[in-house]
Amino acid sequence: MKLFNTVSLALLLSALLVACSPADTTKTSQTPAAASTTENVVLRFAVLGDAEPKPEPQFPHLAAAVADVNWLATQTKLDFVVGVGDIAHKGTLVQYDNATPVLQQLTLPFYPIMGNEEHGSTVERFMQYANSWNAGKITLDAPSYVLEFDTVALVFASPDHGRDFNDSGIAWMLNQLKQLQPKPVLLIVHGAQTGVYPENPDKGIEHPGFAGVIAQPNLAAVISGDLHMDMNRTLHSKQIGQVHYLHIPALERTKIPDESQHTAMFRVFSLSNNGVVQVDTYQTGNAIPLAQHSYSFNLPRQP
Repeated sequence: MKLFNTVSLALLLSALLVACSPADTTKTSQTPAAASTTENVVLRFAVLGDAEPKPEPQFPHLAAAVADVNWLATQTKLDFVVGVGDIAHKGTLVQYDNATPVLQQLTLPFYPIMGNEEHGSTVERFMQYANSWNAGKITLDAPSYVLEFDTVALVFASPDHGRDFNDSGIAWMLNQLKQLQPKPVLLIVHGAQTGVYPENPDKGIEHPGFAGVIAQPNLAAVISGDLHMDMNRTLHSKQIGQVHYLHIPALERTKIPDESQHTAMFRVFSLSNNGVVQVDTYQTGNAIPLAQHSYSFNLPRQP
């Protein structure tokens, strides 16, 4: 396996991709696909949301999710784990140090991006710890990178500051998407653009150039965290135009719609050989995905 700013992994994915239907308005009701079996799944990965515990630097729910992901990897095909940022509150050493032994328990490669909390410290500190979490598995050379497979690519875009991008970050994303065309892309960012989630419409990516990223015809989905939304009390998965938006709930703290209750959850994405992406949501400690949070979509068809 070779990793650098653009990462290529040698996985053979044979897929017939089914087209996404264009839409001019937000679509929020999706018909869940049948549960994907191991036989027809060509790629499956888990996604962990924000941790950054406050006030104490303790990670019990992150540890529970890691244990669940490790168990799932023994039961079914699971290729790697994604992190959407905000592991270490304010990027402090004590938060990084306490999260590290937890994340080192992952048996699969862990592909994280930075969040606004990591920008409380330096990119260099994030890179040091990100690679320590993956000791013996992979090496990351930059906070933004690409995993490319035969029929889909994942573009991991760490924010340049806070949760937003500079012109250079926007240009990097656009360049990756254009180089990958017509291959479908799943974009991993810390926060989606402002307005996507009305629960907190003013929080997210504000750079006007991000509209050009969203407009790329091969962008299938935006996967993000940041908002700490309660999956049981918010609309966490939706389609706007031709792009699907999937929120990853925070593991250690819920903020929206309030902080009165918290249920630790993570999500698992399964790409089948017919081009369907099934998104399942697991509550930590529960081996069965939660049916009420099931979501599925089709990747754009390649010519």
